[in-house]
Amino acid sequence: MVDFQCGTSYTVKDLQKLIALLRSPTGCPWDREQTHESIRRNLLEEAYETCEAIDTQNPELLREELGDMLTQVLFHAQIEEEAGRFTIDDVADATCKKLIFRHPHIFGDRAAENAEQVMESWDELKRQEKQHTTVAQSMEAVAKSLPANWRAEKVQGKAQKVGFDFPGAKDALDKLQEECDELNTAMSTGTGIVEEAGDILFAAINVLRLLGVDPEDALHASTDKFIRRFAYLEQAAGDKGQALEDLTLDEMEHLYQEGKHKRL
Repeated sequence: MVDFQCGTSYTVKDLQKLIALLRSPTGCPWDREQTHESIRRNLLEEAYETCEAIDTQNPELLREELGDMLTQVLFHAQIEEEAGRFTIDDVADATCKKLIFRHPHIFGDRAAENAEQVMESWDELKRQEKQHTTVAQSMEAVAKSLPANWRAEKVQGKAQKVGFDFPGAKDALDKLQEECDELNTAMSTGTGIVEEAGDILFAAINVLRLLGVDPEDALHASTDKFIRRFAYLEQAAGDKGQALEDLTLDEMEHLYQEGKHKRL
């Protein structure tokens, strides 16, 4: 007999109980086999799908994706509870304590008149919490599992807070040109290409950061633009009864530029 009461509506506690059931000896064979590592990618995918719901301003989809995210959180917590290391209540306890500690302007005697002061205090308290005594330690603590663009941006931001930064975006752009020249040299010699290519990306993110542009958003926008223009050249070739494979690169570039002039 399944130890779960099906009904017309459920709470977070019901979801927690349902996941525990699925992981139990009488539950689902697939769910029982899963580990943190096997569902790690699921957690990332659900996070990105939640972001997609936010970006499209779709509240119904957001509700669904938040539920999927919550399922992932409870699933990982259930694995740990079965191992006897911690429970979801331990997670909530630690999180509440962290939030209280990092909001002394609410729960303590520290003042914060605006969001900027709140963030300055947050960063200082986070360093205390993590026992970071150097900026480099804070940089090392930035998760390597983040998208590389965001990781680079966060590391650059930590350097900025202690004054190690370009005076402005134009100076960073000059550095980007310098890195491009160095890649050109590396290509000529056949050595250091990967390193110099990485330096170009790092330098480009510096420019965007100083312009206040999210590198992930910028790259997504450019990728979407490329797709629109490529779709135009594909359609234009088809209208002429031509397959892309039969066109020269110059002919494809001409059609691509047509799409660009149409502001696609």
